[in-house]
Amino acid sequence: MSLNFESPEDTLSRYWAGFLQTDLGKLYQGIPWQELITLFDLKVHHVGRKSFFSPQGKLGLMFLKHYANCSDQQLIEQLSGNIYYQLFCGVLIPPDKPLTDGKQISTIRCELAKKLNIGEAQKVLSQYWKGSMNATEFVLMDATCYESAVRYPTDQKLLWEAVEWSYDQLSRHCKELGIRRPRTKYLKWEARYESYKRLRRKPAKRRRSITGGLLRLFAKIDRELDELEKQELGLSEAYFGKREIMKRAYNQQLSKFYEDAKIKGRIVSFAKPYLRPIVRGKEVKRVEFGAKVNKFQVDGINFIQRLDFNAFNEGGELKKTVREARKLFGKVRCIGADAIYATNANRKWSTSQKIKTDFKRKGRPGQFEAHRKALAKQITRERATRLEGSFGNEKNRYGLQRIRARTKQTEILWIFFGIHTPNALEIGRRIANKAAQKQAA
Repeated sequence: MSLNFESPEDTLSRYWAGFLQTDLGKLYQGIPWQELITLFDLKVHHVGRKSFFSPQGKLGLMFLKHYANCSDQQLIEQLSGNIYYQLFCGVLIPPDKPLTDGKQISTIRCELAKKLNIGEAQKVLSQYWKGSMNATEFVLMDATCYESAVRYPTDQKLLWEAVEWSYDQLSRHCKELGIRRPRTKYLKWEARYESYKRLRRKPAKRRRSITGGLLRLFAKIDRELDELEKQELGLSEAYFGKREIMKRAYNQQLSKFYEDAKIKGRIVSFAKPYLRPIVRGKEVKRVEFGAKVNKFQVDGINFIQRLDFNAFNEGGELKKTVREARKLFGKVRCIGADAIYATNANRKWSTSQKIKTDFKRKGRPGQFEAHRKALAKQITRERATRLEGSFGNEKNRYGLQRIRARTKQTEILWIFFGIHTPNALEIGRRIANKAAQKQAA
């Protein structure tokens, strides 16, 4: 009996044909690879250590991360064992030499984050996707918050984290200098905080007591650190940066504790000092901690209009959103937005631009009130189902539920690819359906 084996080229061609029939293959077809490579200025470097991934592979990993909705380490493991994932990223990994280092993805994410320009990137994507989109004169808009992966920040947790880190640095400095560690009553307050932390209900009296004690303890440790830092310790910029953030947080908590002052630019995380509380007013979750994004949707495809880690009123973004949509797709005839956008200024501007809206009418009904109501109802239903539904889809299916990036730049990149991965998949499906219909005809 003889065995007939296909050549490697034939085997790869069969895999490629099967790959293009899958959703991952459709995602691949929905991405303008060369234009994005040029935009991110990704090149093959011939000097120094060679990267395992090509420029296209680096971008592919970012899309694949959100498509697979898994951790970096899990993605690397799946990439090593899934030929379709490898075809998507343009690599072939020998079965006997699988990739094991998940940090490669983090390194690539940091590289791309420094080069991301959301406006230019969306211009490139919209140009490629425009041929597969209809009804581009109809724009829906709304805002949402993409939460960061941080623990819920109470005043006591924040102060204890500052005290614990500062005391650890104090101990290290004293050991390095060979001097005795100053008395601070740290162990006493550590026991008190551990006791407080285990309470299921935390009365206001206990909260105030522990907060005041931690403020005094941090002030004492901070003074000791200021004295030790005058000596030659060879401390890094990152160390002094964290110290500065903790001092700012201490001053904020001091003002709140003794003066009941409102805090501007409130620090809620030392690991992510750029985060701010975003008050959403939801019944289940009043405050969220992450990036607030004002988005607009054209024919089921979402785009970012504004991304900010500080709270803002999306009602003031209507004109900018319409102008951004015009820049990408041309004329806008109709917009759908919720009540927060329906300010008098926005109503007046929309009327002057001859743009239809689904805003609730003020004053007496016009001549074609029945027609206007029917149109507004249709727009509202479209916004409530397609736009708001896409928020939940992105968060639950594409990795935007809790963003685990560690810096501001990488968090913005994470959100960008998390939003545009389902967009590219939808466009890829449309391209595939169009090709199938053409072939059937």
